[in-house]
Amino acid sequence: MSSAPIRSPTLRPHRMKKDESFLGKLGGTLARKKKAKEVSDLQEEGKNAINAPMNPSAVDIHPEDTLLEENEERTMIDPNSKEDPKFKELIKVLIDWINDVLVEERIIVKQLEEDLYDGQVLQKLLEKLADRKLNVAEVTQSEIGQKQKLQTVLEAVHDLLRPHGWTIKWNVDSIHGKNLISILHLLVALAMHFRAPIRLPEHVSVQVVVVRVSMNFDKNFIRTTILHYSDFISVFILIFFFPVKPERDAFDTLFDHAPDKLSVVKKSLITFVNKHLNKLNLEVTELETQFADGVYLVLLMGLLEDYFVPLHNFYLTPESFDQKVHNVSFAFELMQDGGLKKPKARPEDVVNLDLKSTLRVLYNLFTKYKNVE
Repeated sequence: MSSAPIRSPTLRPHRMKKDESFLGKLGGTLARKKKAKEVSDLQEEGKNAINAPMNPSAVDIHPEDTLLEENEERTMIDPNSKEDPKFKELIKVLIDWINDVLVEERIIVKQLEEDLYDGQVLQKLLEKLADRKLNVAEVTQSEIGQKQKLQTVLEAVHDLLRPHGWTIKWNVDSIHGKNLISILHLLVALAMHFRAPIRLPEHVSVQVVVVRVSMNFDKNFIRTTILHYSDFISVFILIFFFPVKPERDAFDTLFDHAPDKLSVVKKSLITFVNKHLNKLNLEVTELETQFADGVYLVLLMGLLEDYFVPLHNFYLTPESFDQKVHNVSFAFELMQDGGLKKPKARPEDVVNLDLKSTLRVLYNLFTKYKNVE
């Protein structure tokens, strides 16, 4: 005989009294409204979570980035772009390059924005690359002093780059404001201009958002800061390291496949140039170093074409990188005046002791003037 199941006692709701107070009713109404608001907020939070990846305001804003004047703008990089492998590689390659160039100065760069914004490292870098001394204060702590130094350094950079068609994508305010995009544009331009012995990644771009600050005052004159965001914008920092891949020639083959014959070629060219330079009591033993300042190239052209080159047209004792580039460029002009095609090598390559470029230039002279006494 089975026993009847035990029933749970029925819980009866407490019957509301007819004389329930007004405050009690009001409390119930407020509770229901609070519950509805919590549901609404939860739905809105869920919707924002879904849309956040597409919303520029999802950019992580550093407090310093909002310390702007009214209507002032600041460009910030999307955090996801900073994690892009090519972007990270570009930064690493540039940092390593700077540290290699400045190793004798005992300067170690760890973070581009923090270490380059005041102009101190940029000054040392440019002085080393261009082999010239800038007339600036060595150490400046004030913002005005730092910007004055930056102005001098950037003017020197612009004097170098503008004649070669570079578009200037930075200024004193952007560099001093630690704008990483501007700093990268500047460093890439310097690396390419001075033919840095590094391999930069190709097709590097980042997503940026422009933030503008405006102020709003309520009726009690309390100021509220409002941030306005633009849509994400793609900014290319670097497309190609070498815009055009040069055609291979006999010297590429010689260096790659017959390095044992290189000494024979160098010996022949040394014999050729000394045959003429000896007339001025000059002698060459190292092709890549002794032609790097352009002086011997200019003098050699005068001897080959049988004319005197006025000394005011070139630097007889060049000291800076610019002066050496001027000399080599002037020698190239003399070659073209003599009927030769424009050399494939860049003047900067010869100045930077690129042996292959120097050999190309001298071999062209040898081909045309080998029978000149």
